Amino acid sequence: MRVLHRASPWRELFAGNDLPAPADLLAPLCEALDELGPNPDLAAAHAWQPRLVEALQRLDLPAWRIGQLLSDHNDQLYRHAIQLSLDEMQGQGWGTPPVAFCVLTLGSAGRHESLLGPDQDNAMIVADYPDARHTEIDGFFQALGERFTARLDAAGIPLCHGHVMARWPMWRKRLSEWCEQLSLWTRERRVKRVQQSNILLDFYPVFGDAGLAEALADHVERLMPRAGLFLDEMAQLLDELPVALDRFGRLAASDEEAPHVNALNLKRQGLLPLVNAVRLLALRHAVRVPDTRRRLSALVLKEALSARQARAGVAAMDRLQERLLAAQLTSLKAGATADGWIDMARLEDDQRLLLRHDMQVIRSLVRAARSGSAT
Repeated sequence: MRVLHRASPWRELFAGNDLPAPADLLAPLCEALDELGPNPDLAAAHAWQPRLVEALQRLDLPAWRIGQLLSDHNDQLYRHAIQLSLDEMQGQGWGTPPVAFCVLTLGSAGRHESLLGPDQDNAMIVADYPDARHTEIDGFFQALGERFTARLDAAGIPLCHGHVMARWPMWRKRLSEWCEQLSLWTRERRVKRVQQSNILLDFYPVFGDAGLAEALADHVERLMPRAGLFLDEMAQLLDELPVALDRFGRLAASDEEAPHVNALNLKRQGLLPLVNAVRLLALRHAVRVPDTRRRLSALVLKEALSARQARAGVAAMDRLQERLLAAQLTSLKAGATADGWIDMARLEDDQRLLLRHDMQVIRSLVRAARSGSAT
């Protein structure tokens, strides 16, 4: 079953539809929840997330765990937005959903690796129904997709600029159509198809019938290891996001859209190359789990990576998330946005050396993914 790994009690904080009771929590979380109140609207709950991060940091939680909890909290906001939309539609005479459906979160949200400031990446699987009922049934789910994505946007989780949302037909399909589409995409070496698949293939069922997501995951697991040409193209696309190192192995910040001279896009030049490389290895070796940390562990069991490589990859990801989360909080306190940039001028010498080491680890994993075997 494609579900969250709930081994840690921390993951139960936002697993339900209601906020946890402050009396049951440690003092920093009690204080943060008291400030939020018991029944916040979507916008207030989303705006509270930096305060949640500060409370979790006071409890010495690492950034990777905080990222999981932020993603869990966003899942809760999704569930509220979808349920509010369904209630509104029923009150307006639309009735209840005509067939089963499942809303998926995609990308970092689907991996439960979001930090502060993600936009929306979502999709919808609809249970199969006769073509003759398409206008009726798809009309219902189009209205639902438009409403819940608009609610999330108003709450501070912005609409995806690339239109990767269930409000659009491209990302709202019957289960059989999703399976057929992936089968067609993986027969070709088209850049656009691979890029779209990279978004889709990190998915998590946030609302509705999780069995539909499970069926799609079954199809992916059967399909991908045999899609050699498609995976080869995915390997070639790894070069589109170069790691932040020059040819001599020194730190090299990107100047593309850089907000200042010392800016480095840690998300684009560090985290995304790592995530993309590990996803490609996971698809090649039929690793089913969606998050990068567990994918690395599973790849050791598949003998696709050594234990040393996996440990180094996890450690590099942990440190990059820690550094990026700190930069995002600093940016928000200065009245700016939470984005993927860090200021290298703020790094101490030892931090620069460690960042360079982490980038070298990521480059090694990218090479392993490109070659299809451990290096």
